[in-house]
Amino acid sequence: MAEPHVTLNQPDLDPVPEKLREPLEEQLSSALQRATEVVSADYHGEGIDEVAARLIGETHAGLHPDIATAFQPDTARIHQVAAAIVHGH
Repeated sequence: MAEPHVTLNQPDLDPVPEKLREPLEEQLSSALQRATEVVSADYHGEGIDEVAARLIGETHAGLHPDIATAFQPDTARIHQVAAAIVHGH
């Protein structure tokens, strides 16, 4: 399974927020990748929706609380990652 990556889609950012986009994407991607590893290693036959919920919870747990509160993951993408975990076991 390819490592999941988070991309922020806000095309008209001012220069300062634009400079922060790449580090923030890296932090979010790292948290999602770690969550994917944790959930995959602890997978016990759950359905895709439950795995997706666990991925979101683990991702939020791996972020600073302020970032976690603001992070709204793409649920379709999370379900793709969850499906890869479910079908990979």
